Amino acid sequence: MGGWGLVVPRRDIVRAPGERVLRWPHPALGAHVSSYVAHDLPDAGTNSWQVTPLSVLTWVIDLDAPARGPDIPVSPVMGLRDRPLRVDQAGASRGIVVTLTPLGSYALFGIPLRELSNSVVAASDLLPSASLTEQLAEAADWPERFRLLDEYLAARLARGPALAPPVRYAWDRLCAGPVRVDVLADEIGWSRQHLNVRFREQIGLNLRKVGRIARLNRVLALLDRAPSLSWAEVAHSRGFSDQAHLVREFRALTGHSPTEAGKPAGLFVPPR
Repeated sequence: MGGWGLVVPRRDIVRAPGERVLRWPHPALGAHVSSYVAHDLPDAGTNSWQVTPLSVLTWVIDLDAPARGPDIPVSPVMGLRDRPLRVDQAGASRGIVVTLTPLGSYALFGIPLRELSNSVVAASDLLPSASLTEQLAEAADWPERFRLLDEYLAARLARGPALAPPVRYAWDRLCAGPVRVDVLADEIGWSRQHLNVRFREQIGLNLRKVGRIARLNRVLALLDRAPSLSWAEVAHSRGFSDQAHLVREFRALTGHSPTEAGKPAGLFVPPR
C-alpha cells in the first residue's frame, strides 16, 4: 500500500522489501492529479497501516490485490477524511496509487465529493476502469503504465464537470495557508453559510476541517524536507500556538501523538 500518504506507527509494521516508484503526472494534469506511486511488494505477513487525513483523494489501482478485509474493496477509492482509518493488509501487492485533487476527483468521478467523504468505495462503482486495469497489467514496465494513466486521465478529465469557481478559489486559499472563513466569504461575495454548504457538497468536508487537514499536510511536508526540526520548531513555523496545540491536533487527526507516530516513515508523498 506504499504511497497512500500515511503516518505509520513504526512498532506496528515490518517494512517489506520491494519496489516503489514515484512519478509526477504529465504537467497538463498537474491541477487534477498530484502523483502516481507504483509498488510491487512481496508477501510479508499481516501489516497494519494508519491512513491519515490528506488534502487529496486516493485511488489504488490493484494489479495484484492483497487481502485488506471486508471494508476495503479491490482497487479502492478513498474520499477526503477528517479522521484516521486503520487498514490491515496481508499478501503480495502490486499496483499504482493515484492521488487526485478535489478538482480532479470531481471531474473524474462526476459526483459531489460529499458522497465519498470518510468512505472507501470500489473504483468499479465509479468508473468503467476494468479495461484500464487490464492495459496496465499487460504493459511492459512502469513508465509505460504511467503513460497509459496520463492518457486515460486526460481523456476522462476533459469531459468531466468543474468545481464552482468560488469553491475552487476557497480550496486553493485554504491549501495555501491559514485563512478565516469569514475572510474567504467576503472575498468570494457569499455568506459564510452558503459558502460552507456549497463547499461541503462539492469537496466533501466543511471549510474548517479542510483548513485543519491542510495545516497537518503542511506539517508533514515540512518534516519530509527537514526531519531534524524539533516539534516546537515545527509548531511555531506552521502557526500553532505552541507544541501542545500541535500535539492535540496531530492526535485528533491521525490517532497518534507525533512522537507515537514518529516522523514520516517514507510513505508520505509531499506536494510539489
